[in-house]
Amino acid sequence: MKSMRIIAPVLVAVCLLASLAWSQAGSAEQQIKALQAELVTAILKGDTSFYQKYYADDAISVHGLGQVYTKAEEIADLKSGSLKYDSYTVRDQTIRIDGRTAVVVTLVSGKGLLESKPFNQDFRTSYVWVEHKGNWKLVLRQVTRIPPSK
Repeated sequence: MKSMRIIAPVLVAVCLLASLAWSQAGSAEQQIKALQAELVTAILKGDTSFYQKYYADDAISVHGLGQVYTKAEEIADLKSGSLKYDSYTVRDQTIRIDGRTAVVVTLVSGKGLLESKPFNQDFRTSYVWVEHKGNWKLVLRQVTRIPPSK
């Protein structure tokens, strides 16, 4: 009987911790969904404040043809207007949370101007977010062009 007095509180504590971990994962997924939605808005508006706030200082972006950009270069590119989206539609999005890291993979259709040349392109994007002191930062963005279907 004495062991039941010890086991019962331990089981309750384990259940509470498991419940807390589950709710935090859900919360993290909701936070990442919201950040991804904000990112789309920033892309469409050419709004660099999102990049300044949520890109890690050492973030890397790999563009469709393999060019590597730093946070500063991404912001400068947006400010220059060399890349301007008329539309940016996320057709599919998968989010995976593992502790303080989130990986997001999307399928996107984008239309706009790149260096004054029109484009209408589908691509896959991968994002790696890391939570640090309660704040999510984007550390990696990878864009891969999808060839047009024949």
